[in-house]
Amino acid sequence: MNLGPAELLARFSRREPTFLLDVRAAKEFAAWRIEGPAEVTALNAPYTRMLAEVEGDDLPRAIARYVEANLADAIPRGRLVVAVCAKGGTSAFVAEGLRSLGYDAVSLTGGTKAWGDWYDVRAVVDEPDLAVLQIARPARGCLSWIAVSGDAAVVIDPLRHLERYHEVVAARGARIVAVIDTHAHADHVSGGRALADAVGAPYRLHPYDAIHPIDLVPARIPYEPLTEGVRVPFGASVLEALHVPGHTIGALALRLDGRFLFAGDTLFVASIARPDLGGRAEAWTPLHHASLRRLLDLPRETIVFPGHFSSPAEADDGGAYVTSIADLRAGNDGARRALGDLDPFARYILASLPEFPPQYVEIKRLNLGLADAVDDRAAELELGKNVCALAAPA
Repeated sequence: MNLGPAELLARFSRREPTFLLDVRAAKEFAAWRIEGPAEVTALNAPYTRMLAEVEGDDLPRAIARYVEANLADAIPRGRLVVAVCAKGGTSAFVAEGLRSLGYDAVSLTGGTKAWGDWYDVRAVVDEPDLAVLQIARPARGCLSWIAVSGDAAVVIDPLRHLERYHEVVAARGARIVAVIDTHAHADHVSGGRALADAVGAPYRLHPYDAIHPIDLVPARIPYEPLTEGVRVPFGASVLEALHVPGHTIGALALRLDGRFLFAGDTLFVASIARPDLGGRAEAWTPLHHASLRRLLDLPRETIVFPGHFSSPAEADDGGAYVTSIADLRAGNDGARRALGDLDPFARYILASLPEFPPQYVEIKRLNLGLADAVDDRAAELELGKNVCALAAPA
């Protein structure tokens, strides 16, 4: 019996009690694991330890003996147990062994690889003349967006698995007329340039972000500059670019029809962006402060679509990572601090910076065409959740 990534995410969204038994090596579990809301708990029990109990080829029976001897008090009954491995093979034997002991157990189809590559699509705005679709990658905490007006679509911050974008736009009977990266991403390999090439649409980026901030080498990919005040019409709608430096020197936010804001990596539902991924936290923090204040001064009814989330708990009951300027001002600690003076804000920022992930330097090289990577290398670089937001203050 198997459970796919879509069904697992649906359980998370419904807050259904779920127990994850991750049988990968301890090092792999420590580096990255599946996360869910509070109703989801996880235990790491490496499969290699279970193999010591194998007699002949009866793996499920050996696993059942190991569980009875070592995990009987750790695996709860009365909730679904999802066995997880890297690709879904060994976890199937684990789930079978658990079922023989009376547990309600299934295996995650495709394992952590399938979960890592899963994209969840939800319509967060669905009006007669306008749709906004959230494309989330739960394993990474990455959000991208598709805005559709009439038969024209704009894709914002696309991730590297392009087939989902083609499917979603085709299902809406639309065509992609522009692809925009709100900034030169460091946490994931962008699909922006490749998607634009595939559909024959312009790829747009702020020119300040077309230079690697650490290498100081200009991008080797073609792009059309998108700068402050430039308007991108599509269908009956218009996107307007706002230059909001801080997370990167060329970071953009995009206002849609004066009602919605694609905030990129500047504002999130529960946090704000870190300004140190270019290696210049102290220099960029005042820019970040000014940019946050600018966005927070937009009309309070403005609906905000962020570029990331840090926890599934940030989603609403429909699985959408959406907020408003009013709610950010009232309930987002980083946003509230940004409304104050620069000096205390800067102290807060510098005390809250998470560890700098060294792979982010290489990812940004990939996104600017300064390096190449096969799919396996891209997946390795993207391992784990993004850390584009601030951590709790030290």
